[in-house]
Amino acid sequence: MKILGLCGSLRSGSLNAAVLRAAAELTPPPRELAVDPGLDRLPFFNADVEQTALPEVVAELRAAVGAADALLIVTPEYAHGTSGVLKNALEWLVGGGEIAAKPVALASASPAITGGDRARAWLAETLTVMGAQVIPQDLRIPQATLKIADGRVTDEATREALAALLDDLAHAVAEAREASGTFAS
Repeated sequence: MKILGLCGSLRSGSLNAAVLRAAAELTPPPRELAVDPGLDRLPFFNADVEQTALPEVVAELRAAVGAADALLIVTPEYAHGTSGVLKNALEWLVGGGEIAAKPVALASASPAITGGDRARAWLAETLTVMGAQVIPQDLRIPQATLKIADGRVTDEATREALAALLDDLAHAVAEAREASGTFAS
């Protein structure tokens, strides 16, 4: 099972990037979690460009999403929503259809006590409109600066919750495969 991890933060000391790295560490074989190299490489979405000359980097993102069995999206919260860089990536994905019916798990880490609740809710609504299968389980990490240090998730309960979210995502993939009659691993 192949999971593609997307991070909505570009900050070098990102709490959310640390969560995504921890998820990659916690993904047991034969599952694999590949972390997207960074959404900052995408140009700003432009429907005219999409229709006339799709940028190679956008085609690569669409191909990676299409090849993945599931997505894990980790988002910061800015102004009660997700980041502009993640929103831009989603806009590039709308026209391709690769995310349709794809199981997606959401996580957010925030120094705030809310743990990024509003960003995850916004993201779940947007992904649902796009046709993704957002799983009901998610992970919010409030007061994340107490649980993440030096770019690593240090809080054991948070690591366990992240591992459980990955198991829930794998279960959603298995259910989707069963429903479609596809049983390859």
